[in-house]
Order: sequence, then C-alpha cells, then structure tokens
Amino acid sequence: MQLEANPGKVLELEVDGKTYLRLPIKTDVIKPSHDIVEVVSQFTKGLVQKGDLLVVSEKVVAITQGRAFKIDEIKPRPLAVFLSKFVHRSPYGIGLGSPETMELALQEVGSLKILFAALVAAIGKIFGIRGLFYRICGDKARAIDGPCDYTLPPYDNYVVKGPLNPELVAKQISSAVGCAVAIIDANDLGVNILGVSESSIDNTAIALLEKLLKDNPLGQSTEQTPFGIIRLAEKIDVAEPSLSTST
Repeated sequence: MQLEANPGKVLELEVDGKTYLRLPIKTDVIKPSHDIVEVVSQFTKGLVQKGDLLVVSEKVVAITQGRAFKIDEIKPRPLAVFLSKFVHRSPYGIGLGSPETMELALQEVGSLKILFAALVAAIGKIFGIRGLFYRICGDKARAIDGPCDYTLPPYDNYVVKGPLNPELVAKQISSAVGCAVAIIDANDLGVNILGVSESSIDNTAIALLEKLLKDNPLGQSTEQTPFGIIRLAEKIDVAEPSLSTST
C-alpha cells in the first residue's frame, strides 16, 4: 500500500525549523463490530518505524465502542430542540446545531452544565468572546460528530459520541503496534488531542502535534484515512522504498 497525501494536503510540513511527514493510512470502512486495536494493527503493519507517532481519529475509536447512533433513533427532548437553535453552524460540520447532536451532548455532559455553558457563552458573545461553551463542556461535547453530506456512508446518517477512555485506548494500540499513539479529534476548524500513550508526550509535544495536524491531513470523508503516521522527514532513507508495503 503506497502512502500518499490526501487531495489538497501535503505530505511534508515544516514546523519550528524541522520537516515532518504526515502519512495518512487508508483503511476499509470501520464498523462497530471491529476491534480498534486489531484494525489499527492490521492496517499499520509494516508501515510503522521506530520514533514514529501514530495518530488515530477519535471517531473510529468511538464507532468500535458502540457509540454511533442512527439519527432517526435519537429522540431529542424539548430542551435539546431549543438549545440547538442558538448554536453556530459551521460549513465544516453541524456540531451541536441539531436537536439530535444536542440531545447526545445533554446525555454526555448533563443538562445543568450545558445550560450554564450556554448562558456563559451568550454573555461572552456580547463582549466578543467566543468558544466559552466548549471550554466549559469539555471534550465530551466537543467530540460529538453529527451527520453531514461529506461524511463517509453509512455514518452520514449517524451521530457519534466521543470515545471512552481515549488514553487507555492509546496505550493499548501503542502496545500492539510498537510506537507512540495519540487519539485525536481533528477537523477543518481545529485539533484536539484526547489521549496519548506516553507520559513523554507533554504539553510542548502536544502543541507541536496540533500544529502538524492543523490542516486536518487525515481528511473527513471518502479518503478513508482515519490513521496517520507523523515522522521526522530526515529519518527517511530516500534510497529505500520504506513508505510502501503490501497487504
């Protein structure tokens, strides 16, 4: 399998004076019946090198944990319908701007905290301060993915909660594949690191990783690349085709 950049993205990116490779890994459609550790091991076999950092989309982790729900099976309460009307809808995703996604946020975070966050966010907007809602509600609300046209079927008709225990999952995957792992929530609006496998991945390393993933090189749609390898470019021996393998 030859690793190449997704459309509109680049393999190499220079950050803080060093050049890194961002290598997206194409997979089959991942389903709730899959074991995330086995799937990652299968599709990264022969690709990972010493010193690599493997990034894994939080969405596929959540799907394998049974946290994807058909939209027509979600029954929003009146509060969810009301609150969703005030959520800004980005062209990159619906976020909590639908009654169904807001309903799952209420379930995950709790009604009182959501209401408090909504009140603080409304006050913040008066003073030109944005992002307060998600700062208060945290990763559980931020990681909820709603259906949209560009999402890979069948998940264009699903709402997906954030993954459970992302740090534990990162450690389990790391043990299986033999390199450091980060579970990430990345889209065209930004990057959030939900869990890492190594204590050595400190705030400085996380800040670097966020810069490397800022343009979302894994993609969000038919690319089918929910995993990716981050690697220092100078570690590549150009005389050896080390970026390809057969499966």
